[in-house]
Amino acid sequence: MLETALVAARDRARLAEVAGILISFGLDGLVAQLGLHTLLPNPKQVERTHKNKSVPERLRHAIEALGPTYVKLGQILATRHDLLGPEWTSELEKLHNHVAPVPWDDIEPQLIEDLGANPYDVFAEFCPEPIAAASIAQIYKATLKTGQEVVLKVRRPQLRPKIEADLRLLRHLASLLEQASPDWARFKPESMVTYLASAMRDELDFVREAHNCEQLAAGFEANPYIVFPRIYWPWTSERLLVQDFIPGVNATRRDALAQANIDPKVIAQRGTLAVLQMIFQDGVFHADPHPGNLLALSGNQVGFIDFGLVGHVSARRKIQLLAIFQALLDGRSDRVTGMLLAWSAQYDADPNHIDMAVERFLAQHSVGRLRISQALMDFMALARQQKITLPADLSLLFKALMTADGVLTQVDPQLDVVRLAEPMVREQIQAYYSINAVQERAKHVTAELYELSDEIPNTIRLLLHRLRHGRVGVDMELRQLDRLVQIFELSAIRLCMALVTAAFVLGLAPRLFEYGPVIAGIPLFAWFGLAATAAGCGLLAFWLFKPK
Repeated sequence: MLETALVAARDRARLAEVAGILISFGLDGLVAQLGLHTLLPNPKQVERTHKNKSVPERLRHAIEALGPTYVKLGQILATRHDLLGPEWTSELEKLHNHVAPVPWDDIEPQLIEDLGANPYDVFAEFCPEPIAAASIAQIYKATLKTGQEVVLKVRRPQLRPKIEADLRLLRHLASLLEQASPDWARFKPESMVTYLASAMRDELDFVREAHNCEQLAAGFEANPYIVFPRIYWPWTSERLLVQDFIPGVNATRRDALAQANIDPKVIAQRGTLAVLQMIFQDGVFHADPHPGNLLALSGNQVGFIDFGLVGHVSARRKIQLLAIFQALLDGRSDRVTGMLLAWSAQYDADPNHIDMAVERFLAQHSVGRLRISQALMDFMALARQQKITLPADLSLLFKALMTADGVLTQVDPQLDVVRLAEPMVREQIQAYYSINAVQERAKHVTAELYELSDEIPNTIRLLLHRLRHGRVGVDMELRQLDRLVQIFELSAIRLCMALVTAAFVLGLAPRLFEYGPVIAGIPLFAWFGLAATAAGCGLLAFWLFKPK
């Protein structure tokens, strides 16, 4: 609390500016909820603008006026269809970060410092007029002395201190919102600001962006049709990125594609397969593949640029995504319902109610008329209706898929993303359930269970000690404590038996597969071993899970 007060005091002037901007766009209610109205001497005297526009429109204009940190937060919120209705997300999707360029006189000293020399001495040609300007950086074009055309991405001067100040304020405001009401708390504003801070700091660090580019490019070294820019490390630093100029055209401009003799159908297919490979095979993906970042090149090549926002797919998240795709392909709802229940913050969530909602969702999106972006948007809407907040990284992944789908179906309206995705999805599912993969996961689980078994006796003793002395705050009556002790002891014995059985199966399995006549590709002894193991596991499961 003291830390929050100190942060607010340090940035009081900026807080007052934020309050003034919000009020000027008619967002007085939000200012009052945040308790910021006291920062202005007379809030009623603030001139109101955009009076006739809707609240979502006014919020968008206010966010743009607040600067790049708030624009990035708005862009994150635009992807959260699990939190916001379409009237909000559609408006926030219009947020842009195009701003007037910083004058060359302000850029030149920083660029000379980062290059270690005057750009006119480093490059054979250099143009001081930016070819693009955004809230984070400006882009300049140059030519190396070897003749290679490059672009320089130069961070705006004095940008980091401003963004760090805004992040401090947002942490303060998020804390206020978290405590304001349960409705705001469901948005998890503090977690969202933590995620925003991480994303903003990543985008400010061009060394990280360069590594992102090379990491993505590594997955396509053997594919001549997917192009990434080469990084020039001698001139790349936190504030400066020098990379190849990619001579491509906006893939959605069909007239430009025709003029360059580029086949839009081939571009759409190759772009789709590239995005799917990033997500399902490589585990790292371009998180913002909008038309400006996805280029069509001569020879029907696809080029990717701008790697400030990159997502990573954990093994667990990959399986969850595969389960969603498999449900869309096969119409099975059980695993999707289980995932939604796991993500639900409501301890009393009704599985049957969620399962019915999932069944309706799958019925609306049968394979014959499936559009990925619409299906994912409806899935997030389903989560919102069930008051389920999706993990932030999953929302980023959905956003990347939806953006890519929107862009590439513009390139080729007949594009069938599901048909292209199905072989890869089924291959990944088959690999996950292969004998080798299952055995490998079983080894890890067994190792973890062995480690857990070492802790169980002491944990039980500590728990029982605290229960006996009333040191555990639990909502239960501790009657028949001896019976409770017996249950704990019996559970521990059963767990140990399960560990021994698992170790026996894992140790014996490789031997069974080495000897004896072969039937259907499996040795005879392995058939006996598998049958015995199945019977033993069935008896063990009955004993483990019978009522205690």
